[in-house]
Amino acid sequence: MAEFLSALAKKLKKNSTALENYSRIYVPPGVPLKREQNEPLRVNVLFKHIQAMLSGDTAVIAETGDSWFNCQKLRLPENCGYEFQMQYGSIGWSVGATLGYAQAAKDKRVIACIGDGSFQVTAQDISTMIRCGHRSIIFLINNGGYTIEVEIHDGPYNVIKNWDYTGLVNAIHNGEGKCWTAKVRNEDELTKAIETATGEEKDSLCFIEILVHKDDTSKELLEWGSRVAAANSRPPNPQ
Repeated sequence: MAEFLSALAKKLKKNSTALENYSRIYVPPGVPLKREQNEPLRVNVLFKHIQAMLSGDTAVIAETGDSWFNCQKLRLPENCGYEFQMQYGSIGWSVGATLGYAQAAKDKRVIACIGDGSFQVTAQDISTMIRCGHRSIIFLINNGGYTIEVEIHDGPYNVIKNWDYTGLVNAIHNGEGKCWTAKVRNEDELTKAIETATGEEKDSLCFIEILVHKDDTSKELLEWGSRVAAANSRPPNPQ
């Protein structure tokens, strides 16, 4: 496809009118409001910091769920990779995708955004990442359940058993290879964790668990969930 588009571009006449009009009326999204001291971390604040981490030497992997919508709003620098799956929504896809991408593109540091429910499906791939010496940065967004499913059809089945995620990764690490973990509850802890992951632990697999409120979601997910629910949701089966 890349070769086809390059050849096609040579045969087309450039027309920048639409881009110029869009640039003229575009209003950039607002930045998160000023926080209080030790205020619990919000997802939009997390992605403000992830945005600052991106460069041509990084790649972003977005898991099914709210990471879909938050990662879509990231502005990618030139040569920054980006992968997410389409609407088949295979929960847990991103853990294996992070493994595969990092193994194939050794010149880039992968930054993965994964929900806690999704991570529980394919967590064992962390073992291979450590064995292969990957230096990806995984942000595990722990909001206590399948939030995307909550917005489509809420129920007790969307609440999952909470894990000690950093404890699990440390157990998988077992002192062999390079791996570093951190639990983050506020912006100060996030800033410190990112500094460590990009500094003294830059050659390690870095696993950063982000603890956020279960209802902290993007407005895009709320709208998408309501539309999907209207299209295919149904009342619970009494049987």
